[in-house]
Amino acid sequence: MDEANALVPTLHRLVSRQMRLQAEVAEELEALHKRLGRLPRDITPHVDDPGDVIDRKEKIAELIQSVEDGWAEVSALGCVVKDPRVGLVDFYGRVDGQLVCLCWKFGEEAILHYHGLDEGFAGRKPLPAAAPLHRLFN
Repeated sequence: MDEANALVPTLHRLVSRQMRLQAEVAEELEALHKRLGRLPRDITPHVDDPGDVIDRKEKIAELIQSVEDGWAEVSALGCVVKDPRVGLVDFYGRVDGQLVCLCWKFGEEAILHYHGLDEGFAGRKPLPAAAPLHRLFN
């Protein structure tokens, strides 16, 4: 259990940053929507855009790139990002010798759940207290 749970502080730090960045993207998009009276089809700055709109679009593009980079960093740890809106992350592991997805959600202090490879969040089961738990790395 210690091996798998050793990843939780790192996940918490990374996913916390992701949640803040995603909230900032949403705020910036809302501000752009209010400024234009609608959401644009894309965030590519156009020559006929006012300067403040260009600035906001560029900021949104930078934030989105930071979000993508951050989730790539989580994935590089061997994790599978299942739901970025709530910070749901799976990674492969073994419970009682069986290949499973260890399941962690932002805010949880430890890895407490798992599910079968063909199941999702709805199939989460509590980890057996005495089960040996091992994380599989990429």
